[in-house]
Amino acid sequence: GDIISKITSDVGVVQFCITNTLQVAFREPFLIIGYTVMMVAISWELALFSVLFLPVVALIIGSIVKRLRHPARTSQQRMGELVSTLDESLSGIKVIKSYNAVDYIKQKFYDLNADLARLTLSMARRQQLASPMSEFLGISAVGVILVFGGSLVFKGSLSPEGFIAFVAMFSQITRPVRTFIDQFANINQGIAAGERIFSIIDAQSEIQDKPGALELNGLKDKIEFRDIHFSYDGSREVIDGISFDIKRGETVALVGPSGGGKSTLSELVPRFYDVTAGDILIDGVSIRDYTQESLRAHMSVVSQDTVLFNDTIEGNIAMGKAGASHEEIVEAARIANADCFITEAPEGYRTNIGDRGVKLSGGQRQRLSIARAVLKNPDILILDEATSALDTESEKLVQDALNKLLEGRTSVVIAHRLSTIHNADKIIVVDHGRIAEQGTHAELMARGGIYAKLIELQSFE
Repeated sequence: GDIISKITSDVGVVQFCITNTLQVAFREPFLIIGYTVMMVAISWELALFSVLFLPVVALIIGSIVKRLRHPARTSQQRMGELVSTLDESLSGIKVIKSYNAVDYIKQKFYDLNADLARLTLSMARRQQLASPMSEFLGISAVGVILVFGGSLVFKGSLSPEGFIAFVAMFSQITRPVRTFIDQFANINQGIAAGERIFSIIDAQSEIQDKPGALELNGLKDKIEFRDIHFSYDGSREVIDGISFDIKRGETVALVGPSGGGKSTLSELVPRFYDVTAGDILIDGVSIRDYTQESLRAHMSVVSQDTVLFNDTIEGNIAMGKAGASHEEIVEAARIANADCFITEAPEGYRTNIGDRGVKLSGGQRQRLSIARAVLKNPDILILDEATSALDTESEKLVQDALNKLLEGRTSVVIAHRLSTIHNADKIIVVDHGRIAEQGTHAELMARGGIYAKLIELQSFE
C-alpha cells in the first residue's frame, strides 16, 4: 500500500509541484526584473531601500512554509497506510466477515482517515497563513516606502510624480514576489513527495549479478547443494548445512514438518535469496556466477499461492513465453487439463479472470499456473505445495497435469500428499534446517523413521 501510494499519489504531488514551479519560474522573475529596472530609473535610493526590505519579507514567509515539509512527509506516509489497509480489507473481506471483524476494520480505517485529515488541515492552515502574512507584509512595506519616499520628496531628491510612479511600480512588484514566495509551500510538499519516490528509485536489490556474469544455456548434468546455510535475519539459521545432488531429469521431493526449511531451500535455486554460506552449483558452476535472467529463464515455479493477473486467460498463460502463438497456448492448456473449463468460459481464451483470478476456482487457477509453466518448457521445475489447497476432484486433475509436466524434467517437489511424492527418484526429509533422512519411498518406509511416521499421519505441512 505504501509503495502504491508513492507511485501514484506522491508522483502526482511532484508533477503538480514541477508544473507550477516552472510556470512561476518562467514568468514571475521577468516581471520582478522589469519592475525593478523601472523603479531604479525613477529613484535608485528608494529602489535600494525597497530591495533591502524584500529579503526580510522572504525570510518571514520562508520560516512558515519550511515547516510544511515534515507534516507533508507524514501525511504521505499516512496515505500509504490508508491504501494498504484498504487493499488488505478488500482482498480479505471474507475473512473479516467470518470473524465478525467488520467494526474493527472500520475503526482502523476511520482512525487512519482522521489522522490523515488532521495532518492535511494542519498543512492547509500553514499554507493559508503564508498568503495573508505576505499580504500584510506587502502592505507594511508600502507604508514604510510612503514614509521614506515622502521624506525624499520633501528633500527635493524625488519629484512628486516620480514618487507616485514608484509606488505604482512597487505595488505591482509585490504580486509576483508574493506568488514566488507562496510557491515555496508547494515546493516543500514536492520535496517531501520526491524523497519518498527516490527511496524506491534508489533502492538497490540485495541480489546483484557479478561483473561479467555467465549466461546459463540449460542444465546438462546436475544441480549440487554444497553445505548450504541460510538465515533471514542473520541470527537463526533456517538452513543449517544441507548437501545433496539433483541429476538431470531427476525428481527430488522435499518433505518434512512445517517450518523445517523446505520452501526456503527451493527459493535459493532461482536466487530469490542468496545463501549465507556454502554454494549451489549448476553443471559445476556457482549459480551466483550466472546472470539472474538466464538462470530464471530455465526455471518455472508452481506454488500453492497461485499468482494470476487481471488479464485474459490467454494473457496469463502467455506470461510463460514471450511471443507465444495462440496454438502454443492452447496446447499448453490442454496438457495442463485447463482446456475443458476454458472452452466453457464466456469468451474462451479471451475471458478476463479478474484481480488475482477471482472469477476462477482454486483448481482452475492452479491449472492455469501449470499451463504457464508448460508453455515455458523449463529445464528445472519447482513445485511448492502445488496441490495442498485443492479438493479431491481438483487434485486429481491438477496431479495429472503435474505428472505430464514432470516427465523428463529436473524437478524439486515440496508436498505433503503421498500422491505427489511417492514416485520421486529421491525423497529428502528436512527438519529444523537439516536433512533428517533421504532415500526412495520404499527405503524410507522400511526404515520406519520420520518419513514413515509422517506418511502414517498424512500430516506433511
